[in-house]
Amino acid sequence: MSPNFPSAASTQKHHHYPGKLIVLEGTDGVGRSTHSELLQNWLAVEGHGVTLTQWKSSQLISKVIDKAKDKNALNTITFSLLYATDLAERLNNVIIPALQAGLIVIADRYYYTAFARDVVRGADPTWVRKLYGFAVEPDLIFYLQMPLEPLLRRIITTRGGLDFYESGRDIGMSTDLYQSFKLYQSQIAYEYERMAEEYDFHMISASDPIDQVQKALRKEITKLLKNSHGLAVAGLE
Repeated sequence: MSPNFPSAASTQKHHHYPGKLIVLEGTDGVGRSTHSELLQNWLAVEGHGVTLTQWKSSQLISKVIDKAKDKNALNTITFSLLYATDLAERLNNVIIPALQAGLIVIADRYYYTAFARDVVRGADPTWVRKLYGFAVEPDLIFYLQMPLEPLLRRIITTRGGLDFYESGRDIGMSTDLYQSFKLYQSQIAYEYERMAEEYDFHMISASDPIDQVQKALRKEITKLLKNSHGLAVAGLE
């Protein structure tokens, strides 16, 4: 951990709600959304109350972010503040009420995304972490890993092209979109890897088949639920 970074304990707060907050992180294109939805469905079938929340999905602020992106009007600080506002609104209106009600919350990205993206865009790491000091700590954090070249092929195949912001073009890494994507995503991955030990990420290979990835995710979630509530989740023996 860099000596310039405040400790996790000094910035985020451990929650004592009856529910559980499970986070899936990873670079763009690794399959977070797919696996988040599969986990949501699996937990619901097993009889657990569960809700899914996604990055930049606040009803209050998500459209503002989209408009700013369309106009390429997001500088580093504005980028950080808008996304922090998005998470703050979802915490107050979605995440914390669900945790208070005893639900399992699956978060497709959490503040670790900001810790990686904002720093790559030039924000001060200490400032970014303090900015998200309002957020509660998750109970379990997964980091889905995939090498850069397979990731690039997957995005081109499934999406038909590269996104302007996913490629870091807004910060001028390269005039070539593909080269910009490689540079940007490699730096994002580097920031995630720096956080892995500090925040106890559970590293999962996203290159494996979907069913294998799900098995690995569900195994760790089962441990969490058993340890926390003495509950068993079926279907993993």
